[in-house]
Amino acid sequence: MTEQWREGNEVRLLTNGEEFFPTVFRSIRSARREVLIETFILFDDEVGQALKEALLRAAHRGARVELLADGYGSADLGAAYVQELTDAGVKVRLFDPQPKLLGVRTNLFRRLHRKIVVVDNKVAFVGGINFSAEHLASFGPMAKQDYAVQVRGPIVEDIRRASLKLLGRRVRRLRRHPFQCIAGDARLRLAIRDNHRHTTDIEVHYLAAIRAARQRIVIANAYFFPGYRLMRALRDAVKRGVNVTLILQGQPDRPWVRVCSQALYGYLLQDGIRIREYCERPLHAKVALVDDEWATVGSSNLDPLSLSLNLEANIIIRDPEFVATLFQELTTLAQEHCQEVQPPQGKRQPRWRTPLTFLCYHFMRHFPTIAARLPARFPRVRLIGDEPQQATTPCEREKSS
Repeated sequence: MTEQWREGNEVRLLTNGEEFFPTVFRSIRSARREVLIETFILFDDEVGQALKEALLRAAHRGARVELLADGYGSADLGAAYVQELTDAGVKVRLFDPQPKLLGVRTNLFRRLHRKIVVVDNKVAFVGGINFSAEHLASFGPMAKQDYAVQVRGPIVEDIRRASLKLLGRRVRRLRRHPFQCIAGDARLRLAIRDNHRHTTDIEVHYLAAIRAARQRIVIANAYFFPGYRLMRALRDAVKRGVNVTLILQGQPDRPWVRVCSQALYGYLLQDGIRIREYCERPLHAKVALVDDEWATVGSSNLDPLSLSLNLEANIIIRDPEFVATLFQELTTLAQEHCQEVQPPQGKRQPRWRTPLTFLCYHFMRHFPTIAARLPARFPRVRLIGDEPQQATTPCEREKSS
């Protein structure tokens, strides 16, 4: 699996854009040597403008700044926005910048879904928050509820190495920050999912934690449609007496998301799993905790796209203090802002629902295999503003060698 456990880290939970953006932008503005950013979505709105200002300040100070955005999620990013960054020396790249066919992207899958920021090999941020105003409460009823973590310590070097590898750059060790090795007491591990050697790492970490659970499991996930192994592990946990709670979308940003999740509700509730729907605004979280010590925060949903196709990054956390903080956050969310889903009482389900659910579930299970047969299986990373480069993902380089 990806990387190793790293001792001596500090980890801090950041809730929504109100906590995430000021903290990230402050770190970028103070950068002296290097800023690395990966994001699925970058919009030219108030958040995108604030990010640009911070990147320009870092670049003018002499820091090497590299920005990688997904070509699908950030397809509408304007040329003027990019030009201002490249003129200042910022390296702007797109992941899978495929041409459109009849106005439609030719490769809809295998997206760069990771959200990573690394500054000076000193501090890093990993989570589910994109650079858009959709993550601010001021955006309105469709503002997203989401989480990220700020980390310091030896884990930062692992995150930096993963970003540089995706960029196709040789990893050169930067001088360690003096406090990097003694930042805190948390044990952290980077888990990535790619389409090469780490195809199931994040799922394996989830499975190991769920199978070892003895008291409680809380999962807050935006797009919940896991495979059979995860479903069975949750069911078995309940049989052992573990309290399993799912916090899912009750007001989704995409209506089909709730339809897919609700197709599983009957089975989950029947097995004794509690489901709470967050109904205030769209839930975009990708977090979980098990018992009093294990947690994960990152970009990976528990659905076929994240578990089998997208490039994802999660931080696996072993730290009782952090788990207590996350548990309190999710408990407040569940009790004050969610509605509990109740099992149907005295009403039979329509006969057509069972076979439809069966077909939908198994189609989604096998969807990654179907999608893998589509064109453009190996997305490229292209530098904007220069001549086309040969920088590719690691799987492409191996394929061509």
